[in-house]
Amino acid sequence: MELLTASALVLVPWTVLLGLTLPSDYRVHAWRATWVGFDVLLLTALTTTAVLAKRRHRAVVIPALASAVLLVCDAWFDVSLALGTPAVWGSLAFAVCAELPMAGFLFHRTHALLRRQWEPRQPPDATDGDARQAAEATTGRL
Repeated sequence: MELLTASALVLVPWTVLLGLTLPSDYRVHAWRATWVGFDVLLLTALTTTAVLAKRRHRAVVIPALASAVLLVCDAWFDVSLALGTPAVWGSLAFAVCAELPMAGFLFHRTHALLRRQWEPRQPPDATDGDARQAAEATTGRL
C-alpha cells in the first residue's frame, strides 16, 4: 500500500513537469511497432477473456479488466493523437460507439464477478436454489 501511495505522489509532480516541458509535437521513429504491438496486446487480452469466459473460468476477471483498460487507452490515444485533423471525428465515433461501451461492459461484468466471488458462502444446508446460486458465483461468466 505504501509503495502505491508513494508512486501516486511522485506521479503528480512528474505529470506537471511533463506538461510544462514536453514539446507539442514529436516525430516518432517506431510508430508502426508501437501501434501494432499495442494492438497485439489488446488482441491477446480480448482473446484470453473470450476463451476464459467460454470456459466459465473465474480467472477471466484478470484479462477482462486488462482488456477494459486497454480499450480506454486505445480510445484516448486514437482521439488525442487525431486532434486537429479530420481523422478526429472517425476516432471519436469509434471510441464512443465501440471502444468505450465495450470497456464499460467489461468493467461492469468484472465488478459483478468479483462481487459475487467475494460474497459470503451459503451454509451447507442451503436450499438447492441457493446452492446453485453459490456455485454460479464461483464461475467466470461474463
